Amino acid sequence: MPIDPQNTLLTVQAGLAQLSTLIVSYSFSAIGAIILLVVGYLVAGLAERSIFAGLGHIHGFDATLRHFFSKIVRYAILILVVIMVLGQFGVQTASIIAAIGAIGLAIGLALQGTLQNIAAGIMLLALRPFRIGEYVEVGAIAGTIEEIGLFATKLRTTDGVYVLAPNSTLWNQPVRNFTRNGVRRTDITLSIGSWNDIDLAQKTMLGVAAGERRIKREPAPIAFVATVGDASVAITLRYWTSAADFFATQIDLTKRVKQAFDAEAISVPAPPPEARQEAAATRQ
Repeated sequence: MPIDPQNTLLTVQAGLAQLSTLIVSYSFSAIGAIILLVVGYLVAGLAERSIFAGLGHIHGFDATLRHFFSKIVRYAILILVVIMVLGQFGVQTASIIAAIGAIGLAIGLALQGTLQNIAAGIMLLALRPFRIGEYVEVGAIAGTIEEIGLFATKLRTTDGVYVLAPNSTLWNQPVRNFTRNGVRRTDITLSIGSWNDIDLAQKTMLGVAAGERRIKREPAPIAFVATVGDASVAITLRYWTSAADFFATQIDLTKRVKQAFDAEAISVPAPPPEARQEAAATRQ
């Protein structure tokens, strides 16, 4: 069948006209999409900085939470902008939103434990049961807080061991914060022979406490009989000190009380004869 040049020309002209119309139409859509992306990107950045700065004016608001919430606002705006851009090209945004929701649900189920840690991290940062530099005990975990993140918290134990604890573990158990109140009570107990003067032992303990500047005067330190045995009496010195001085004061005061007892000839219970004979045999 011979090709009619006139019909072919008309067909090409019609195709070119449709292509020109399509190019013009999509050019405007593309230009609008580019403008929308640029404006959306700038607005997202401005919103992020504004949220971060605004939360910084709230006294005590944690810096990690400031970053977290400002990033959420930024990415929410960017996602909204992308959906609007797709709508410029005739894409059904309702189906996209439904797909994003389904993907989000799947990711949430897959990362359930991680999301629990994030939620727990937000609660820890908001309610502040502990802060950086405080010594805490949570279940079997104990140490000084070094960093509080959205997923986990870093601690350093008293013997220098690094501990990384999931936030959900710290949030779901009672927290014992040894630093928060600023002061701590300490008991020092020494046993003396039942033949010693109990009043003198208590007076000696209180005399040592009176000479220690790190001990609080209110409440005043006290000395009392803790337990009574067949051949010994346990005398306890109870005092308050700052949380920072707790360990150093306890170590120093225990030594000084023992030295004061020795100076006053207040002795510990004598060992039974069997123990003395065994010790002598060991030395020989």
